[in-house]
Amino acid sequence: MSESLLQCIDVSVGYDKPVLERVNLEIESGEIVALLGGSGCGKSTLLRTCCGLVPPLDGDVRLFGQSLYELPPDSRNPLLRRIGVAFQQDALFSSMTIEDNVALPLRELTKLPAPIIREMVRMRLELVGIGDLARRMPANVSGGQRKRAALARASILDPEIIFADEPTAGLDPVVATEIDATLVKFREALGSTIVVVSHELESIRATADRAIMLADGSVAAIGTIDELQHSQDRAVYEFFHARAG
Repeated sequence: MSESLLQCIDVSVGYDKPVLERVNLEIESGEIVALLGGSGCGKSTLLRTCCGLVPPLDGDVRLFGQSLYELPPDSRNPLLRRIGVAFQQDALFSSMTIEDNVALPLRELTKLPAPIIREMVRMRLELVGIGDLARRMPANVSGGQRKRAALARASILDPEIIFADEPTAGLDPVVATEIDATLVKFREALGSTIVVVSHELESIRATADRAIMLADGSVAAIGTIDELQHSQDRAVYEFFHARAG
C-alpha cells in the first residue's frame, strides 16, 4: 500500500446544506476501507462525492492524483472509467438478462468483439458465484444474487477502485458472508482497492483493513476495527458498544 488513489481534502458534502464538513482522508492502493456510521450520517453521500456523482460543497476530491471536480468532462471521464460503482439498490436493468447487465460497460466503453465480451462476462459471473444465472432476468433471482450481479458489473472493466454502497444490506447472514468473500476475492484476483459503505460490523471485520467512522457531521475516527472499538470518542464508543451488546 504505497500510492494514494483517493484523497479528500477539507471536503464538505451534502445537498442544500452540509451533512459532513472538513472531511480529510486518504485511500491507499490495495486497501479495503469501510465508511461506517449511523443512519443519515452522510456515508452514502460521501461515497457518491468520491466517485464523481455528487460535487462537494467545498474542498478538493483528488482521484488518481487529479482534482476530480476541477477537470472538464473530457478529462474527467477517463478517470471515472478507472473506477467501478455498485449501488445500494442493485440498479440492474429489469429488461436485460444478468449477462447483458454485466456486459453493458464493455459494450458501451470498449470496442471488444462480442465473443470476447461473452467470455469475459462468463468468467466474471463465475468469479462472483452466479455463472449459472447468466440468462436469468433480475426479477427471477434473489436479492443476494442481484447484489453479486451488480458487483460483477462494477468490476467488469477491472477498475482500480470499486465503490460499494451497502452491498450486504437486507441480506441474511449467510448470503452477507458470501458477499464479503466476493469483495475480498476482488482484491486478491483483480488487485482492486475497495471503498465500502456499511453499518454491519461483522461484515467489516471480515473484509476491511481500515474503517472511517463518521459522526456528528465529521470524521470521528480512522483506524482498524480494533482501534475504533477502543476509541475514547463518545460517538465512536456508543456506535460500537450498542452493536456489541
